Amino acid sequence: MEKKEYSYTSISKSDLENILHNRIGIIDLQKIFSAYDMAESVHEYQFRNDGSPYFYHTTRTAKIMIEIAGIVDTDVLCACLLHDVLEDSPVLTKEVLEYNFGAYTAYLVEILTKDLSAQKEQLSKIEEEYVRKLAESPIDALLIKLAARLDNFRCLQFNLKRNPFHYIQATECHYFPLAEQSNNNAAKKLLHELKVERNKFLG
Repeated sequence: MEKKEYSYTSISKSDLENILHNRIGIIDLQKIFSAYDMAESVHEYQFRNDGSPYFYHTTRTAKIMIEIAGIVDTDVLCACLLHDVLEDSPVLTKEVLEYNFGAYTAYLVEILTKDLSAQKEQLSKIEEEYVRKLAESPIDALLIKLAARLDNFRCLQFNLKRNPFHYIQATECHYFPLAEQSNNNAAKKLLHELKVERNKFLG
């Protein structure tokens, strides 16, 4: 059987259950499953340039958070799965997320949400404000961002970005310094993996 390209791989709820076995309780697991379902619903009709479902990215990001960053906190994993839903849903709000998943999860998702409409006209300003907001926020927000970028680095060979070199440069400029300035071990691990994937892509 032909091996799937990385961009077409995803993590099922059964996979999550196996990965998190004996590490969290059943109630917390069900909460993560609820976040999984919401993210899958929001991203249902979104596809990347190579045709792969966008939702797969969020599941792989969660796996990276667990297996590389060592994060098993329920609120953080929910935020990881939901990190793009406020950008991509016209109806979801922070209040809806807070009602369903609690204040911290909603807060993290809000931190990770960019104003995409404003970004088209003020790209540099929006990016600078976003990075500043990350720098001033709990480390969990940065970890999710780094994990998402790591997954995207692994997808660059599948035509993820029109200008992959600019994407790498922007990541080095904006997010590498935040990880380098942190004393957090998980941030250091994610930074290391980002550099490995960058070097693979650049040859």
